[in-house]
Amino acid sequence: MKVLVTGGAGFIGSHIVDELLKEGNDVVIVDNLATGFHHNLNPAATFYPVSIADRKLKKIFKLERPDAVIHEAAQTVVTRSVHDPIYDAQVNILGSINLLNNCVSFNVSKVVYASSCAVYGTPNYVPLDEDHTLNALSPYGVSKQAVEKYLYTYHNTHGLNYCALRYSNVYGPRQNGSGEAGVVAIFIRQMLSGQQPKIYGNGSKTRSYVYVGDVVTANMLALKSGASGVFNIGTSEETSDQRIFNLISSFCVYDSPPRYVDERPGEIRRMCLDTSRASEVLGWTAAMTLEAGIAITVNSHHGKVDLVPHPRGYFEQALP
Repeated sequence: MKVLVTGGAGFIGSHIVDELLKEGNDVVIVDNLATGFHHNLNPAATFYPVSIADRKLKKIFKLERPDAVIHEAAQTVVTRSVHDPIYDAQVNILGSINLLNNCVSFNVSKVVYASSCAVYGTPNYVPLDEDHTLNALSPYGVSKQAVEKYLYTYHNTHGLNYCALRYSNVYGPRQNGSGEAGVVAIFIRQMLSGQQPKIYGNGSKTRSYVYVGDVVTANMLALKSGASGVFNIGTSEETSDQRIFNLISSFCVYDSPPRYVDERPGEIRRMCLDTSRASEVLGWTAAMTLEAGIAITVNSHHGKVDLVPHPRGYFEQALP
């Protein structure tokens, strides 16, 4: 099978690419490297440095004729979506529509889409199931919700099969700790460099953390499944900011306390996901324990562990 992966130079996308290649698939990567990195690119894949919103995408589909698409590319910074919602919509909504139009035009059989638990907004109950009301609190969450709706529409209008995977907080090797997203990577980077991590509020806010390897497994199962629809990908375990800090500090041998600062306005207090549907329909459950996943991730920042070893380098395909 030939699979086109958008965002294949990014944190999650690069791990998906490695697994696809490991299973013997042909892989095409589309990534404009806005947030992805050359060193994440697997040299066995064909790489096009193109935005999903670019009209050149049609040429790539015409040349490569992918059988399926895994769509990981996105503008993922929540605060940027608030300050620049037009850019967020251009990438996440218009870029996705451009991608879906090409999927229909070139007879792609399946799209697996990286959605987000941000579509839910403030939970009415936890753990949240997929039938929970969608009240996204940021333009980023709204854009993810919009693409889910477009996928549903394209499925009904054009017969395009899809799985939208609503990720919770994903962590693991290759996550960039220099931005504002990805608290695990941020805490590790800060602790290993001797900086004092900060916690917004008193440390009691909870999230659902899922290891990147489990997310890869979810994508592979969704790709092979004949089902269409939305699926939560995370855990029903609520993990507090304080526990995340304590776990990471124990593995980093970091002895200082965090710096507690005022909670950010509109912050969601609790978040965890009911993944029963993914278990029943896709056969997926999270396998990695939080403790083991944190240990692997800390070791990867030390340079001791690379979850999926691969040579450095890549092949960049030029368009005619």
